[in-house]
Amino acid sequence: MSIEGSILIYAVIIVGLALFFDYSNGFHDSSNVVATIIVTGAMTPKMALGIAALAHFVGPFLFGIAVAQTIGKGIIDVSTFDAKTMGLSINLITAALIGAIAWNLITWFFGLPSSSSHALVGGLIGAVLVAYGPDKILWKGLLYVIVSLIISPLLGLFFGMFFLKRTLYFFRGATPRAKYFFNRMQILSSIALSLSHGANDAQKSMGVISMSLVVLGILPSFYIPFWVVASCAAAIALGTASGGWRIIKTVGSKIYRLRAVHAFCAQTSSAVVILGAALFGGPVSTTHVVSSSIMGVGAGQRVSAVRWGVAKNIIVAWFITIPASAVMAGLSFFLIQLIHPRF
Repeated sequence: MSIEGSILIYAVIIVGLALFFDYSNGFHDSSNVVATIIVTGAMTPKMALGIAALAHFVGPFLFGIAVAQTIGKGIIDVSTFDAKTMGLSINLITAALIGAIAWNLITWFFGLPSSSSHALVGGLIGAVLVAYGPDKILWKGLLYVIVSLIISPLLGLFFGMFFLKRTLYFFRGATPRAKYFFNRMQILSSIALSLSHGANDAQKSMGVISMSLVVLGILPSFYIPFWVVASCAAAIALGTASGGWRIIKTVGSKIYRLRAVHAFCAQTSSAVVILGAALFGGPVSTTHVVSSSIMGVGAGQRVSAVRWGVAKNIIVAWFITIPASAVMAGLSFFLIQLIHPRF
């Protein structure tokens, strides 16, 4: 087969895996967006997922590509990759995506709301360490990503508590009919959360695809083509429409017993944090932010009402995601090398 034919096959495989990761991200993380609005009865599951999917598709077109730049240029040094190392580099990216996808599917199966962002970062780190060692990791960029992933749930916790206390203060004389008002407001806050999630998470696959096309020599330098934006937006929208029902139950009812006002405050605080991160290029975890916002809302109402045992299991999943997906990516790289060293 000619070199051009091989490059085309590599490109198709990488783009296919990246879009499947985006799809798995969508159905894995759809629970974060729609769980609260479904549990409170403000919207039917089918309608909530449909609106969320549409907003996920629109989001990446509205808020720039800062996150894609961070993922594609800020974690792995691809500047020295050339034709001689092309096969190894493509194996690396393939293994990273396989590791991230595998962890997404495992945590979805067990109903654990873990982070797709962590899984992708862990997959990239694990594959790079096995393939090249630590020299190819851009530690400054990786530190920025890790700091973003750590700070964002803390901000979610703070804003969840803050928004609830402010909302309860302004509505302190409200009648029980306020529930219907907050059910309507949840539609707007859910759309805002969906837009922010689509803007942040779809960009991660965009970064991986464009980085791969640079390695393959298809793109002369790193940029995000329109077709990459459109295909990634469509993939995450389709995944969202599929719905990760196992995790919806965990996020919507097992952390804290939500009412309409709590759901509205949790969605609003999550949207603020995630959209802010997207604009600054921080690839945060929607799962972390939404879960911590629900914890903040619950703690703002009554600390003892939060089911901290469930919260602890979620936090444990957060911490093990990067090393677990890194190990899976490393093993995937070894297997790919054994099956087809020149792939």
